[in-house]
Amino acid sequence: MTVPVQSLQFVDAREAADLAAFLGRLLHYDRAAAVRLQAGGSALAVFGRPASFEVLAIRTARLEGTHDFDVTVSAGELLESLDVEGTADGGGALPAPVTGPPWTGILPPRGGWQEQPGLPGPVALRAALNAAVAEFRSRDTALPAERRTRAERDLIGHEIWSRTIGDTGLPLRAVHAAQSLGFLRPDPDFPVALLASGPWLRLRTPFGSIALRRAGGGLGNLGVTFGPR
Repeated sequence: MTVPVQSLQFVDAREAADLAAFLGRLLHYDRAAAVRLQAGGSALAVFGRPASFEVLAIRTARLEGTHDFDVTVSAGELLESLDVEGTADGGGALPAPVTGPPWTGILPPRGGWQEQPGLPGPVALRAALNAAVAEFRSRDTALPAERRTRAERDLIGHEIWSRTIGDTGLPLRAVHAAQSLGFLRPDPDFPVALLASGPWLRLRTPFGSIALRRAGGGLGNLGVTFGPR
């Protein structure tokens, strides 16, 4: 692991505010969440794993100057360090490194991404999510009292959220994660794309990406492109 810089300076305060919102959503699902930070040039990629979704979430930000570091830190400490109101650039101190969970060593590949056909638009994706939530609630309500347990509900949720979107191979849980993290918008003109590289799939929007490995696909390479959010 390379030695991290001691501070982060963003090109403007909005970059820091957007990153803070992302970190806050991750912490909503896991108060002990860690994030892996990779900086190359003026781009910062932030990787997180929202609990229960079984996907990686990727958010990027633009930094002042040129940087080259790769470090895993506490999401909560990073959020606390960001000064999104007190300075023009929303800068903050970079927290001390932590020993990350296993997922931090298995990141999407740097390149080779090819856009895939068949992904519905954002309105249809939102409709599919709403239908899945309604089905879960209906099946949960129909459970007899003796079966209304966490394990039983987890089985129902796994079955529903593992379903794929058409023939794309993208599971509904990836769309659910994108929605929950604020990456999707219910606008028919909102740009969404599905990309693939080796065993990886990536749901990309202007606000962030959701990546996951398809069933049976190996570890992949360690790294990521610093592309559009």
